[in-house]
Formats: sequence, structure tokens, C-alpha cells
Amino acid sequence: MKIRFAFLALMACVLLVAARPAVLFGDLAGSWSYTISDVPPEYQQGVFIFEEKDNATVGFMGENKEVPLKELNAADGNVSFKFDFDGGAIAVKMVQSGDTLRGNLSSQYGEFPIVAVKKK
Repeated sequence: MKIRFAFLALMACVLLVAARPAVLFGDLAGSWSYTISDVPPEYQQGVFIFEEKDNATVGFMGENKEVPLKELNAADGNVSFKFDFDGGAIAVKMVQSGDTLRGNLSSQYGEFPIVAVKKK
């Protein structure tokens, strides 16, 4: 009886550990509405689109994928990328918690808070 209990407890632990990243970090693929604080109104809101392509994650800004995201890294709930804007590169670093990404956007004009929420 003790052996069966120990085996079941071990299996439960293995399943919890295996499922943990999906529960904590969710799935990045999809459309995310973002809001950037402390910037001019025309730049405050938009959309990021993340897709799986050829076993890699790719991303774009804009509903029509107007701006490609460069140097996109998404691992262990951390998401970072760059994109070109106004003659310079903007770097974004965020942490995923379920259907929310929170972090900072760094540009030649300073650092600004950014929050993105996954669209249903």
C-alpha cells in the first residue's frame, strides 16, 4: 500500500512539474493588445502578433503585420525583441504571466512601461 501511494505521489509531482510552464506562462502565439505609458497618444496603443513558424517564434507589430520584430527571444516566460522606429532601434523586455505581458520599452527617448494583454 505504501509503495502504491509513493508511486502515485511521484507521478503527481512529475505531472505538476511538466505542466508548470504552460500554467504560469501560457502560450505566446496570438494577438496581444499593448499599452505604453508616458508616450504621445498616437503611440500608446497597438497590437503585437506572435506566431510559430518553422519551429521558431516570430513576431510583428500592427494588425496587418506592418513591422517585423527582430531578435525575438521567448523562453521561460521572458520575452524580448527589438524593432525599428523613427531612425533608431527600440528594445522591449517583458515577463509573461498567463495572458499578460509586463515590462519596459527602451528607446533613444528613455524607458517606458509597457503592458500587453492577449486577445481572446
